[in-house]
Amino acid sequence: MDEDQTNTVEANGQTTDNADATANSALQALRSWFSDHFWVGQTFSRTQSQRVLDVNAPWYIRHRKKVSILVPLLLTHIIWWSVAIRYDLFHVFVERINGIARYYMSITMVFGSFIAGATSEGGASVAFPVMTLAFGIKPSIARDFSFMIQSVGMSAAAFSILFMRVQIEWRSVLYCSIGGVLGIVLCLQSISHHLPPPFSKMYFVSIWFSFAFSLFWLNRYHDRKVYNTIPRWADGVFLTVLKSWGSPIAFNWKAITLVLGGFIGGIFSGIAGSGIDICSFAMLTLLFRVSEKTATPTSVVLMAINTCAGFFYRQCVMNEIVLDSWQYFFVCIPIVVIGAPCGSVIGSYLHREILAMFVYLTDTVQLIAAFIIVKPWNISTVLLVTSIVFIIAGGIIFSIIANLGLRVMNQIEQSGGDREAEGIIDCQDMTKVSSASASEIKVTRQ
Repeated sequence: MDEDQTNTVEANGQTTDNADATANSALQALRSWFSDHFWVGQTFSRTQSQRVLDVNAPWYIRHRKKVSILVPLLLTHIIWWSVAIRYDLFHVFVERINGIARYYMSITMVFGSFIAGATSEGGASVAFPVMTLAFGIKPSIARDFSFMIQSVGMSAAAFSILFMRVQIEWRSVLYCSIGGVLGIVLCLQSISHHLPPPFSKMYFVSIWFSFAFSLFWLNRYHDRKVYNTIPRWADGVFLTVLKSWGSPIAFNWKAITLVLGGFIGGIFSGIAGSGIDICSFAMLTLLFRVSEKTATPTSVVLMAINTCAGFFYRQCVMNEIVLDSWQYFFVCIPIVVIGAPCGSVIGSYLHREILAMFVYLTDTVQLIAAFIIVKPWNISTVLLVTSIVFIIAGGIIFSIIANLGLRVMNQIEQSGGDREAEGIIDCQDMTKVSSASASEIKVTRQ
């Protein structure tokens, strides 16, 4: 082999080595990106992190993810199969409404229940638009079905979250529920039946698209400051009323804001079966700058409580849930008790920006589908104009809330921050803690 041929072979070898090195580098970068966004770890309070890190923890702690899924699944399926076999109800799956078999709703809730458990968007965010826009079902039936199916799916997801002890903001759950129940009752009694179906469809998707856009705009800053819980809660007290007996009564503007947000969300829930979850999520992320990793499971637990309240009120107080809602409820129960808990477990490992991305995608698709299917310009000029106004006004309101949140956060940081609200612990696959050491776990003070 002459010298030129030798040089050519060496050059080709170097080119191949460089290509292999580039490919390996790209693959490693992709794996790192995937790990940083889709398997970032669960967020716990320090108390729970100590239990998880304990190599002598009981088996149900070490296998908490499996247990959190299997318990609601087994209990619900035992009851469902017993009733289905006893009364031979399997024919309900193939019965058709508006030419569409009911099992199509079962398929829809495979995705709806997973999204409900993994994100701040309740199952109604999928069920209500699909039933009203695609299947042509009355909004009242879709709303009642949403209450009913979320009382099972979201409750199962909430069990998974609570059993795993994933970090949630309990003050949001408490105060938003107070306002939410009041808003749901007021809407069911006095508002929802006065709103024509096309208006309820368009208003539902319009207001939440404006929130999704505001959250997207806020998250342009990928490394923005976020908290694990609402920071400096006690600083929100603006009035204390002393009593001659018992403890004094403190009025906290943060608590009042959550009650008001819950009330508005309850009104939306009374219209479409969902709303208080995303409203709580908006308040936590935009105003209080709480991380999406805390705001998401908080909204799931909150929705589980309030959807049960809505279901109870519609059935036991108003007694107006029709047979169609019950039958759709029946064909979706065995699906949602699998999808929602699985969504909660998987969602607890996702990066906050991925959770936010689900919100952007879901709300944008809903808005586009609503305009394509409803065609508000063919129904009423008022509907078209007011829908656009809802989007613009909602965007302005959410932007104001975000700016207020920035001012509050700056005041907190200038006064020394809140280490308690910032403290988190991220655990990567803690089922293998027997081989883990404290140095392998990223811990910050709480």
